Amino acid sequence: MPGPGRGVLTRPYHPEPVSRGRQGRIPETQGPRPRDRITAEQGILVTSVVSLRTLANSSSVPIVVFVDMQQEYLAKPRLPAISRIDCALDKCRKVLDHSRRIGLPVAFIRMINESAFFNRATPFVRWIEGFEPFRNEMIFERSSPSCYSSEPFTALVNQGRGGIVLAGFAGESACLSTLIDAFHRNHKVAYLCDASASHALDEMPADDVHRAVSKISGIYAEVFETDDWIEQTLPRNLGYGKNAGG
Repeated sequence: MPGPGRGVLTRPYHPEPVSRGRQGRIPETQGPRPRDRITAEQGILVTSVVSLRTLANSSSVPIVVFVDMQQEYLAKPRLPAISRIDCALDKCRKVLDHSRRIGLPVAFIRMINESAFFNRATPFVRWIEGFEPFRNEMIFERSSPSCYSSEPFTALVNQGRGGIVLAGFAGESACLSTLIDAFHRNHKVAYLCDASASHALDEMPADDVHRAVSKISGIYAEVFETDDWIEQTLPRNLGYGKNAGG
């Protein structure tokens, strides 16, 4: 066993020769070296060099959940449409880009109903442009406001300790009900209040509703603005004792 202050002995790396097929080409199963892989979806360099300390603390890594990134919220004048959604969408894009760039697990959950809204047969159930899930990202469906009404989603979060980070729509329904459910399950949650938006309620304007939702959410979860959360989840911070998942 190594003495105090000594590292673990490692051997020099000598790559094995790559076997080749009949035509002299590298088999597709080999693929490019993970160190310099370029994803078709992103077109950006992805590195497999990760902090060993982050891996050791991987239980603290949260799942970033995007709620109902669906065309129904843009389809004015349909009832589910949110009038002032553009700023929240910009923040959602920032969260998604950041999460993909640093390798956080990403999940999308969408509403599917047997009604005039969020109906699978309509075009409005589709993903908002720019929020189409990649093949390596999770997709869940549900028919009730809380994300926990999806059994596979519930099973996923139950079996992890990193908690979830919530962004999306609508704040006063899906997001708030999910936060309350998570609280009762003792799950860690971070709610990105500016990457979300709410509907107007009766005589109460949408902005006022969302401010109230953001305040109430603080009872059940940690509430962050997007830029503050991104700062906490930069590679130098993630897994180093920061409570990035709420």
